[in-house]
Amino acid sequence: MPKRLLLTAASLALVGSLAACDDSSSGGTDSGSHTKPKIGVILPDSKSSARWETADRKYLSEAFKAAGVDFDIQNAQNDKQQFQTIADQMITSGVNVLVIVNLDSGTGKAVLDKAKAQGVATIDYDRLTLGGSAQYYVSFDNTEVGKLQGEGLSKCLSDMKAKKPIVATLNGSPTDNNATLLADGYNGVLDPKYKSGDYVKGPDQSVPDWDSAEASTIFEQMLTSKPDIGGVLAANDTLGNAAIAILRKQNRNGKVPVTGQDATVQALQNILAGDQCMTVYKAVKKEADATVKLAVSLAKSEKGETNATVEDPEGKRKVPSVLETPVAIYKDNVKDVVDDGYVTKEALCAGKYATLCSQVGIN
Repeated sequence: MPKRLLLTAASLALVGSLAACDDSSSGGTDSGSHTKPKIGVILPDSKSSARWETADRKYLSEAFKAAGVDFDIQNAQNDKQQFQTIADQMITSGVNVLVIVNLDSGTGKAVLDKAKAQGVATIDYDRLTLGGSAQYYVSFDNTEVGKLQGEGLSKCLSDMKAKKPIVATLNGSPTDNNATLLADGYNGVLDPKYKSGDYVKGPDQSVPDWDSAEASTIFEQMLTSKPDIGGVLAANDTLGNAAIAILRKQNRNGKVPVTGQDATVQALQNILAGDQCMTVYKAVKKEADATVKLAVSLAKSEKGETNATVEDPEGKRKVPSVLETPVAIYKDNVKDVVDDGYVTKEALCAGKYATLCSQVGIN
């Protein structure tokens, strides 16, 4: 072969090699690429709330399939080492975008920074990673969720004509920024009540990892120290159900209003039975759809659409965000959650709950 042709072939090989390197580090596929986007999602666990497996996985999968992209959804089952291992495997497998629900901000930050260093785009899903580097954040307005919980407990206490009730608080996990935002919301409603003397501030404690067994132990200790607790601000349905189980042992279920959030089947059944005051419904499908839309945009090196910015106080930055609107659910509007398709009538109205469903128009 002539030397000039040898040089040309070598040059073409070098250009091809450089192009391949550039594409693998871009974190997405540009408009000229035919590579199919691949998106990885790491869910936190299946214990803190049923929603991660029953709702988030379902709606994310449906949205990814509709978008025609490859995806991999895995659950870390509250194991920080496993969380990092899954992230490493996804990055190695060639995901363009990594979506995470962090177990804590330290672990989340390490994963996000590693992904960024490898040219993989990132999204914080549901929980903001403080000090992290996610390009987008998709969630609900968690301060508003907390506000709805505080207002819900106040409404139920008022309906029961409670006089100076002692209010116990089961906060969420201290490592979850959402728990901080929730507390900002419900304390903004309850603190003035304490100050005025309308309510008495009772035991107030965080529950590590949103764990139901921990919540049961903590609440039992609360009742021992303050037997006449008259209301429970529980930060989610898992914690709320733990408190209800303890109250049931003392035949006080239904006599002490309890809050929650996530609108799980169990919580809605507790509301129908009169054991839980209210929950907060977060339309996870909207959250999942918004996340998939952003992820596909990032995979194609396009700018995503947002409707808010959220302050990361540790990272000292404003994170472009999509925040959906939560809805308070009481006994008279449990039907709305079924009508929205979040839970099925068959699951909610099984057995003894059939009559209770019928009473609120779920037929």
